[in-house]
Amino acid sequence: MLTLYGETVSSRLLLGTAQYPSPKVLGEAVKASGTQILTVSLRRETAGGGTGGQFWEMIRELGLRVLPNTAGCHSVREAVMTAKMARDLFGTDWIKLEVIGHHDSLQPDVFGLVEAARILSDDGFKVFPYTTEDAVVGEKLLEAGCEVLMPWCAPIGSARGPANPDALKSYRAHFPDTPLVVDAGLGRPSHAVQVLEFGFDAVLLNTAVAKAGDPVAMAKAFAGAVEAGRLAFEAIPLEPRDMAVPSTPVIGMAVFE
Repeated sequence: MLTLYGETVSSRLLLGTAQYPSPKVLGEAVKASGTQILTVSLRRETAGGGTGGQFWEMIRELGLRVLPNTAGCHSVREAVMTAKMARDLFGTDWIKLEVIGHHDSLQPDVFGLVEAARILSDDGFKVFPYTTEDAVVGEKLLEAGCEVLMPWCAPIGSARGPANPDALKSYRAHFPDTPLVVDAGLGRPSHAVQVLEFGFDAVLLNTAVAKAGDPVAMAKAFAGAVEAGRLAFEAIPLEPRDMAVPSTPVIGMAVFE
């Protein structure tokens, strides 16, 4: 079980709702994933000449926890304003906070992120910050009021998987008691297994499922991956070794002369 801001869910997979080929495929993928938390963009809800309302109705019919995000925001002011609008529209104080600092890599502006997190936390929001794997930034976010950290493993939508495994392992070790969700850069179920084996509590992804050849099958694959990764972590896997170690004892073997 996973507890985030006092709420417990059974799935360790958080799923985005953008870029699916159709609402029908989105709904089927959500069900196949077993997720209990969906990220939703305010921009999508308010765009498209009224289609946003239809989208929101479909999301509500799924009956899952909604995590609005501030995707596309490049300043503290824009992110804070978007978060407040999302709270009014979606009726939740949960917010996935994004303050983008680089147009190409979509890397977070960590200075603006910490400032916005502090403003929103003081206003009663439960902030899920999209950040880097920098432990100093993580400390600042916790000081700002965050109770969950969401480091990337690679740029958004890149599907590269963990670009710096050692940094992610160090991040997990540095924050042993903080819920950590790997957000952005996952492309394959094997990537999800890997970060769950590192000890991360969950993953959040969108493109890897939405843009797959078969989003529903991929959602199901990721559901199995997060379960396998968590079970492996709890089982305490063997660490890599520099040399062979026989699995069959050599003592007592027959000797021929």
